[in-house]
Amino acid sequence: MITNRTYTVEPWSVRETELNLDLLAQSESVFALSNGHVGWRGNLDEGEPHGLPGTYLNGVHELHPLPYAEAGYGYPESGQTVIDVTNGKLLRLMVDDEPFDLRYGRLHSHERTLDLRRGVLERVCEWTSPAGSTVRVRSTRLVSLTQRSIAAVEYEVEPVDSSVRVVIQSELVANESLPEPNGDPRTSKALNSPLEPEEHFAGGPRLRLVHRTRRSGLRVAVAADHDVDGPEGTTATSESNPDTARLTLTAVLEPGQRLRVRKTVAHGWSGARSRPAMADQVEAALAAAAHGGWDGLVAEQRTYLDEFWGRADVEVDGDEEIQQAVRFGLFHVLQAGARAEQRAIPAKGLTGSGYDGHAFWDTEMFVLPVLTYTEPRAVAEALRWRQDTLPAARDRAAQLGLRGAAFPWRTIDGSECSAYWPAGTAAFHVNADIAHAAVRYAAVTGDTGFERDTGLELLVETARLWRSLGHHDHHGVFHIDGVTGPDEYSAVVDDNTYTNLMARSNLLAAADVCERYPEEAARHEVDEEESAAWRDAAESVHIPYNEELGVHEQHAGFTRHQRWDFSRTGADQYPLMLHFPYFDLYRKQVLKQSDLVLAMYTCGSWFDAHCDEEQIARNFAYYEPLTVRDSSLSACCQAVVAAQTGHLRLAYDYAAEAALMDLADLEHNTRDGLHIASLAGTWMALVAGFGGTRRDGDMLRFSPRLPEKFSRLAFRVTFRGRCLGVEIGGGKATYTLLSGESLRIGHHDTVLTVNGDGPAVRSLPELPMRPTPEQPPHRSPNPH
Repeated sequence: MITNRTYTVEPWSVRETELNLDLLAQSESVFALSNGHVGWRGNLDEGEPHGLPGTYLNGVHELHPLPYAEAGYGYPESGQTVIDVTNGKLLRLMVDDEPFDLRYGRLHSHERTLDLRRGVLERVCEWTSPAGSTVRVRSTRLVSLTQRSIAAVEYEVEPVDSSVRVVIQSELVANESLPEPNGDPRTSKALNSPLEPEEHFAGGPRLRLVHRTRRSGLRVAVAADHDVDGPEGTTATSESNPDTARLTLTAVLEPGQRLRVRKTVAHGWSGARSRPAMADQVEAALAAAAHGGWDGLVAEQRTYLDEFWGRADVEVDGDEEIQQAVRFGLFHVLQAGARAEQRAIPAKGLTGSGYDGHAFWDTEMFVLPVLTYTEPRAVAEALRWRQDTLPAARDRAAQLGLRGAAFPWRTIDGSECSAYWPAGTAAFHVNADIAHAAVRYAAVTGDTGFERDTGLELLVETARLWRSLGHHDHHGVFHIDGVTGPDEYSAVVDDNTYTNLMARSNLLAAADVCERYPEEAARHEVDEEESAAWRDAAESVHIPYNEELGVHEQHAGFTRHQRWDFSRTGADQYPLMLHFPYFDLYRKQVLKQSDLVLAMYTCGSWFDAHCDEEQIARNFAYYEPLTVRDSSLSACCQAVVAAQTGHLRLAYDYAAEAALMDLADLEHNTRDGLHIASLAGTWMALVAGFGGTRRDGDMLRFSPRLPEKFSRLAFRVTFRGRCLGVEIGGGKATYTLLSGESLRIGHHDTVLTVNGDGPAVRSLPELPMRPTPEQPPHRSPNPH
């Protein structure tokens, strides 16, 4: 249980009741608003004080040299880093002759609330200036989920007890001063003032700036319009220069009077469109937003979210913190992908500059599963972005001497920008992760058009990679050597089980989809011989197993490695990669994250076919004492398999760790942006863990079980055009078809049909009793 709460615990909001400057950067991430295209960090409206200013456009980045002590063939030449684009949030305030700066004067109250149902950030504060003037400020901010380029804020000032003269400066500002992104001076230099001015305009209530990045050559346009409501005598002037456009409002306010400004900001970028075209684009977006005005934007936001929560909500009775956290996580996962539209979903979404704004494999394996069952359109767009980047992936594969496509480990524009090849280039599993996401989306939605036009090409090119990367030994067994799996404490190994099983699934799915669409397969030059070779490799792939221990190996030979000496590892030496050389980690039995456990979840059908429940339990028990969870991706996976093997208390503690990753700042780096995959993992822990939700071909199966702390768990999923409600509690599970035609589902070992005639109710079986596995010293999940 978190005892020192930064935010109040409420079912539908995240509320901060006082301003703590030491936690400002963390709150800026928590209160960030985004739609997947535009991201505004939760900075104070006045701009200062701040932890990390942040306005992001998905895909807008700058290039910088990558540091290499020694050059090597195939090393990426340039790094990519997300940049802070033109800031349209700013509304600076002067009260009489004093800047409204909460570090000075006296702050009587300050409250901010992220409303998860309305999709807005609200703020109210009361402040007395050093000269003794007291004002109340209210603001409401949104980034539109319905109008892709639009963000807006309503800002209101009123005096509390005496007449005051107020000045509001509404600004667009480019090339803001930022903290240095890392210790590499070359990167800092490259990102210092990355935007070159091309156009500035200020006329009446309208402002506009157009810039171009110096190295990546991307054009950014931002424009703002204002609706001002103030007392008689309110004046307005506007001005601009290359990096700033400003509207200045001045009024004298008596008690009971208010100065209110509604600011609408339009954003756009392109690597190809001209300066006039970009200026016209943002002006047109402002015109569209003006049609319904501020009230229209607020109403559209609520309608959009009402529909989302109607098909995506998760209800938890018995733990108010996890209830809040799962909705907070769903909201931010939605924000990360809702309007990304053929762009990547970065690891931090658009909430901060952590990981340089890069997208990784966790998008496909953690974020897209949630969106597949709740907001599937966003998944199709994310995977079409992967398809758009296939030329770069093919070039990368050819550079590595391979066929097909080698997708990057970390990227913004589709090209590899990881300077560390053991955890980058060698992590080929990203290719199967993308294929897995495409198969999952097509199966859950029944979108045959996507499967034919996008899925097939992704599957074919990734299957070709696996067939050329692996080889058959003299016994006919297929091996994939020299790769890095999800666990980054084991690098460049042979026959990583997760990688091999995911590659197997990829190869079979590619052969199947080519069989279903022979004409499209022929256009990609797939013949029967190639398809047969895929099936042969898949069916003969090696899955390492230690007969003596009776467990599957994370990779070939893993179980013969020396165990990590945890007795000589102090609590202050985690994460291990910051205190020990990778060379030492790579040759020991110690895991950064749950690699083999993740395989048992994602490739559960293989384990179901080849193992009994006791085998799954043995595997889980073996790897638990080795897994230190130095990755935020680990806890949710361990929660799922802990629930599957009957360790419900342990599963509950892991679920809580994933849920509170950012609300409690468990990794002490929420200031850099939210952990979007861990937020998605909260849904995974509840729905796939305690709900036991699995896809079995064209059918959903559920093996629900409830931890002692929960009295009830209810969730909704969308499958094949139907919305299904699942409720667990009181020793039974209730399945209700909320919309669509009848649906066959599995409940533990039985099959049933749900339809519009009423809910189907089934009892929960008794759980097996097994010893609770141990965790490494100092690394047990905190009891919640």
